[in-house]
Amino acid sequence: MKNVLLATLILAWAPLSLFAQDDYKSSVIQFQQELNEEYKNPEKSPLSASEIKKFSGHDFYPIDEKYRIIAKFEKLPSPSLFQMKTTANTLSDYDVYGIATFTLEDKEYRLTIYQSHRLRTQEKYKDYLFLPFTDQTNGKETYGGGRYMGLSIPDNGTIELDFNKAYNPYCAYASNYACPIPPKENDLKIAIKAGVKSPK
Repeated sequence: MKNVLLATLILAWAPLSLFAQDDYKSSVIQFQQELNEEYKNPEKSPLSASEIKKFSGHDFYPIDEKYRIIAKFEKLPSPSLFQMKTTANTLSDYDVYGIATFTLEDKEYRLTIYQSHRLRTQEKYKDYLFLPFTDQTNGKETYGGGRYMGLSIPDNGTIELDFNKAYNPYCAYASNYACPIPPKENDLKIAIKAGVKSPK
């Protein structure tokens, strides 16, 4: 009887697990499609008109759920001003908002998360957090200047870091932008094989 009950529970759980995986993959695919549509839109794209005509979509790593991480999140009691350097030799004002700590492939990593002074004044972005990072794929499989991740202010002590949704700065496609340069404390000593690859 116990074996029958156990088998029934396993069968009941398995479809739910598969549905959850499918829902997650669908959310990443939606992100990819929206990013591609942005680059096809002349009003939003960093690409030139001729480049937009040729653009067939970004090159993404295969979706890998191990790069969807629930990290410990520590909000700083008093966010401090950080002037982030940009590719245009200017400074952009951010607050050092918090620290995310997580384990990947049995090693612990820490990333600093920022909040833009400019964006937080806009209703659409009032809860937006910014995570610029570099890793060991840069200059090989991904853009040499690092990649970005958009986050939302969490309501508890954890935050989801989904590297499958990592994207390139506009400077990977055009030089006439002032793109924030990921600070050295956000250099991950690991290859993050997830998200957007180098421009084609």
